[in-house]
Amino acid sequence: MRGDDFQQAAMYSYLSPEQRVPQDHPLRPIRKMIDEALGKMSRRFNRLYSITGRPSIAPEKLLRALLLQTLYSIRSERMLMEQMEYNLLFRWFVGLNMDDEVWDPTTFSKNRERLINEEIAQAFLDQVLKQAGEHGLLSDEHFTVDGTLLEAAASLKSFKNKDGGEQEPPDDPGNPTVDFHGEKRSNQTHQSTTDPESMLCKKGKGKEAKLSYTGHVLMENRNGIAVEATVTQATGTAERETAVEFANEVGDENRSVTLGADKAYDTRACVAGIREAGVTPHVSQNNNGRSSAIDGRTTRHPGYEISQVKRKRIEEIFGWLKTVGPMRKLRHRGLEKVKCEFKLAIAAYDLVRIRNLVVAV
Repeated sequence: MRGDDFQQAAMYSYLSPEQRVPQDHPLRPIRKMIDEALGKMSRRFNRLYSITGRPSIAPEKLLRALLLQTLYSIRSERMLMEQMEYNLLFRWFVGLNMDDEVWDPTTFSKNRERLINEEIAQAFLDQVLKQAGEHGLLSDEHFTVDGTLLEAAASLKSFKNKDGGEQEPPDDPGNPTVDFHGEKRSNQTHQSTTDPESMLCKKGKGKEAKLSYTGHVLMENRNGIAVEATVTQATGTAERETAVEFANEVGDENRSVTLGADKAYDTRACVAGIREAGVTPHVSQNNNGRSSAIDGRTTRHPGYEISQVKRKRIEEIFGWLKTVGPMRKLRHRGLEKVKCEFKLAIAAYDLVRIRNLVVAV
């Protein structure tokens, strides 16, 4: 018998978002870890707010919403607010009841600007790593470092001469036609007008140059968890300089520590800096027309070959950031905001990685 296509709006609902989300949903263990981390940060949040005035968006809900935006590849905050309006899973994850009003996108953005900064993002990442350590997922002996270009939220049309000078009025003020063929442009003479801290850079020969930042990750080799992350300007030497900084953080005189990296790090200055930090550089040898800074004293050990295999796992982190993250094209401008965006994305990756490892065990 055919059923009737009849719908009558119900006046009441007796099921909460908590009841509607399946107990085996993959977001449940992630939400549990996030709540534990945010609980440890409560006192830090208290210091950021006044005891008087109108209540703002709860910082815990704000951070959950930003992590949800990363986990589900939502590009804009306006789209995030739209999804939260009717998506029960999103409401449950953030902490909103069925009848709670969703924030205006502008209000959400202003609260995010006021609260979320590099310090908060780093504190949250530290809390996530503490949970990884409690599960026995972190090692303190073998690491890998690498960097990737993060395309800035700025157009090449904004990359203009620093001196300025006389310019013809644009044919279209909103989207002017720009012809820079034959013009010699470099970071020394030109600068983006929309994101001045971004720099023109390309990953390799034959690749197109884009306005970018450089994202750096330090990964422990045992389980592939990112234990440190930062963003710098794309100077061309930032990757090697940051590798030395990471080496100084993990170096320890009381134990043997190794740091794997690809052949772009095979320079005498970088290798010497890593050694001075008390870390053994397991850097891939670059024998392309010159002598390598890594010799047989390092390559003869079996651990070197293991590091060369394990170091490739760091590309999985960058792949996740740029396909799911979404970090292929940045959403914010300025180095400080990009650092915060990158560290929250790394924290989201670690949460997913920890969940998968704990379930597998």
